[in-house]
Amino acid sequence: MAGGKTVAAQQGAWLCFEDEAGQTLRPPKARTWGRRGRTPTVAVSGKGSGRVSIAGLVCVRPGHRPRLIYRLRTHRGRKGERRSFAETDYAALLDAAHQQLGAPIVLIWDNLNTHTSNAMRRLIATRDWLHVIRLPPYAPDLNPTEHVWSHVKRNLGNLIVHGIDQLTAIVKNRLKRIQYRPDLINAFFTHTGLDLEPQPP
Repeated sequence: MAGGKTVAAQQGAWLCFEDEAGQTLRPPKARTWGRRGRTPTVAVSGKGSGRVSIAGLVCVRPGHRPRLIYRLRTHRGRKGERRSFAETDYAALLDAAHQQLGAPIVLIWDNLNTHTSNAMRRLIATRDWLHVIRLPPYAPDLNPTEHVWSHVKRNLGNLIVHGIDQLTAIVKNRLKRIQYRPDLINAFFTHTGLDLEPQPP
């Protein structure tokens, strides 16, 4: 991580923390109010199938407003349909981030097999504006994007949707709200205990 901050400072790059999440039609459980002795119940029809996958980047740079950049994929449960992001999807997300940020990127992500595959290595090698650092195993506390997913899922607690398209629209709406709150994105980063200043030699 320290090396990433040094590279970012030397190149005027953004530090971008990547992570993935998913949500099905079954809502996350959340605390709620109810009459004493009567446990509230949430009816879930169980009809329909599908899943929304999200890949997101929390991007920070000293002196700049933090950004949340994300991509969604809607899975409808069709035969042969991929249920997760492919290497080309990650490359498209990174290209879009590079275009939006207008500067080099130091990408920090975990050791998911798609991140470490030969195909992904080849895609990374063709992007001279991209420097990749892998998080240590089992270190979600160092990734501010984990806090984005936690915040979104709290907002989806006990929420009943009537289909995968409605779920996709709601997830997109919750993520857009976060994009317009740089103070909240800063709080997610602060919660990791990391700082943006490179360590002295």
